[in-house]
Amino acid sequence: MGNDQLKKTIGFWVGTSIVVGTVIGSGIFMRPGDVLELSGNSTMALLAWLIGGLITLASGLTIAEVSTRIPKTGGLYVYMEEVYGKAWGFLCGWVQTLVYGPAVMGALSLYFGLLVAGIFKIASSYSLAIGILTIVFIAGMNLLGTKYGGIIQTLSTVAKLIPIIFIAVFGIAQGDMPVFNIDSESSMKISMAGAILATLWAYDGWMNVGFMAGEMKNPQKTLPRAIITGLVVVMVAYLGVNLAMLHVLGAEGVIAHGTNAANVAATLLFGDLGGKLISIGIAISIFGCLNGKLLTFPRITLAMATDKMMPGHKQIGKISPKFKTPINATVLQVIIAIIMMVATDPDKLTNMAVFSVFCFYGLAFFAVFILRRKDPDAKTYKVPFYPFIPIVAIAGAIYIVLSTLIQTPLNALYSVIILIIGMPVYWLLKKSERDGKRSN
Repeated sequence: MGNDQLKKTIGFWVGTSIVVGTVIGSGIFMRPGDVLELSGNSTMALLAWLIGGLITLASGLTIAEVSTRIPKTGGLYVYMEEVYGKAWGFLCGWVQTLVYGPAVMGALSLYFGLLVAGIFKIASSYSLAIGILTIVFIAGMNLLGTKYGGIIQTLSTVAKLIPIIFIAVFGIAQGDMPVFNIDSESSMKISMAGAILATLWAYDGWMNVGFMAGEMKNPQKTLPRAIITGLVVVMVAYLGVNLAMLHVLGAEGVIAHGTNAANVAATLLFGDLGGKLISIGIAISIFGCLNGKLLTFPRITLAMATDKMMPGHKQIGKISPKFKTPINATVLQVIIAIIMMVATDPDKLTNMAVFSVFCFYGLAFFAVFILRRKDPDAKTYKVPFYPFIPIVAIAGAIYIVLSTLIQTPLNALYSVIILIIGMPVYWLLKKSERDGKRSN
């Protein structure tokens, strides 16, 4: 569907709220301790959050131009196919199906399990079971029809802003611990690259911001304003929460409490009941983020199956006759996510997810240069300060990919193996397609 066929209903404020709603999830509550430990110093940790935000801002502005020049549904999978050919489109969708999607959903489920266990004083050993039950429950709700997933999404978008505002405002106002230039007694090897990688999990979701370009009033002006405003709001919120937690718990306290730090900070600020209510708000935020992923990720797998670009595409591409939902594509991703949840921890899954998708993000950013060369006079949104901003986005992607390969190769290994396996799989699928045409 082209831009001219879409109803132009999205203005600046709705666009900004979509940006904020799609980006804020679990990372701001679950990763501050890791960022602090990896950076080795509270000021450097705050800098890592700022750099992660700037990379995200450059990325969002760049992908917005790609999306307006390729106004088709499918996101990254379609961008790769349109610009680089079907093989790259397949590899992108293949990695998203077998690595990125399940890793994101697995990490969110595990974080949710850890948080629920902390709220209700359940032994942390039960967090895996809680996470598995949660992902199965949300998948079931989404398979009953998209309207149920939509209701969950609307409620959670409102709920996720409440704990951020309360922790940031009251933590900065009431805390008494020093914030800046506090060294952490970290047992980890200090790695600024690792710290920035951890923040990028919190900023993940920005790829969705470009998808709404075709439904915007005056996208040339509205889209960049919505992206800049939305991501600046997110950056300020993230820096505010980090300042507040450092001010309330101190650097060592944030590290010591790990994924439970926001819960502990909320309890210190608002008492047991208030802290529990804030923690429930955080849990709802993560729950809603997971719901959004379960609503969207299987659609990538479904699109590939519909194009006969997945092994077993007839089965994977099946739609529930009663509920009209991608039942088998969803079940496939949930099974892989559960295997990942059992096999490793959520922090490793987030790093795996960010690495796997940034391999393709870099190519998507470079696509701006290719698309401009093909049609320099296209009347679409154009990324501001070209070519500086796309270069920043590309440099950020290269930095993340190379840093992960060098410093934590095991986090990258599974993604690389799946990518390599995808090459002969694509060849076999194309061969089968050619053989089928000859036989007809």
